[in-house]
Amino acid sequence: MPSWQKSFDSASGRALSQNLNSLNVPQSGAGEGELAQKIKLSTIADALGVSTATVSLALRDSPLVAGLTRERIKEHARAIGYIYNRRAASLRTSRSGIVGVVVHDIMNPFFAEILRSIESELDRSRQTFILSNHYDQLEKQRTFIDTLLQLGADGVIMSPAIGTPPEDIVMAEENGLPAVLIARTVEGAEVPVFRGDDAYGTGLATNHLISLGHRRISMIGGTDQTSTGRDRFQGYMTAMENAGLEVKPHWRIPGPRTKQAGFEAASQFLALKDRPTAACCWNDLVAIGLMNGIARAGLVPGVDISVTGYDDLEEAAIATPALTTVWNGQREVGRRAASALLDKLNGQSVRPSQELIRPELHVRQSTGKPRERV
Repeated sequence: MPSWQKSFDSASGRALSQNLNSLNVPQSGAGEGELAQKIKLSTIADALGVSTATVSLALRDSPLVAGLTRERIKEHARAIGYIYNRRAASLRTSRSGIVGVVVHDIMNPFFAEILRSIESELDRSRQTFILSNHYDQLEKQRTFIDTLLQLGADGVIMSPAIGTPPEDIVMAEENGLPAVLIARTVEGAEVPVFRGDDAYGTGLATNHLISLGHRRISMIGGTDQTSTGRDRFQGYMTAMENAGLEVKPHWRIPGPRTKQAGFEAASQFLALKDRPTAACCWNDLVAIGLMNGIARAGLVPGVDISVTGYDDLEEAAIATPALTTVWNGQREVGRRAASALLDKLNGQSVRPSQELIRPELHVRQSTGKPRERV
């Protein structure tokens, strides 16, 4: 199972216990003389006729040891039940090999794609990461950061919870936990940020609808409490204003960020007296839920109502109809964020600036020319 699928439950401590066990860190009641300590590097070295230094390097996947020798040593270590003592290694190197990642909700495929790239990038440097879902609960996020500090983690990649003050990030950095942000920004936090250009991307979707002839366009989903929500709404507003189009306040339906919420918003959208002919949705999940609600009402998405999404998740291309959406570069966001954190850990200079990935519009079947009600 990929490491990003092992959710961290800071409230119950279950995931922490599992991670501590896998890292060979003694817990309450466990002493230094447990089983893992009984098997030493010299035991493996003597059995295979190599030096303890070679064994140590091989177990850390060092390229200084030939591939066949590395595998022979690792296979023998597994066979006799040896567990690499990461805690002891961290005392020698001042590095634990652990990185924390905290996001809003791993069940959202948007974050799953980011995490896949983070994992791939960290794997190349033999880093392990543990994950927390904060669900926009600030205290849950703080508990996870505290746990990372207690574990001596090397750094953290954060999609910060709503309301995260810059002081929380400064505290982590000042206590030796370098931070990199993804997807959202925190004003006043002088750390690297990697995210899509949300204002530009939503502008692409809105301008596409305008080019098809739509003049009444709704914005469904999101919240002004996050930088992402503010930027996406601003992209929509700018495109409408530049086209000289009116935006009525009730055409915006804030809040939905899930498929279920998009489905529920369909009834509110369809009940509008001056109902828009198109909807620019916060993300693909909202868009797909909205299309399901439109279809349930007997209308045809992409024909009676045009719908755009955001993120270009895998599901977007196989939805019915196939969803017109904006690719938001989430895999690139994950790769660059992990790379920047590794650079910081290796002592390289990383600018505390925001790096925006340029989105792309992918036109499919869920948008077309407006069809006015008879």
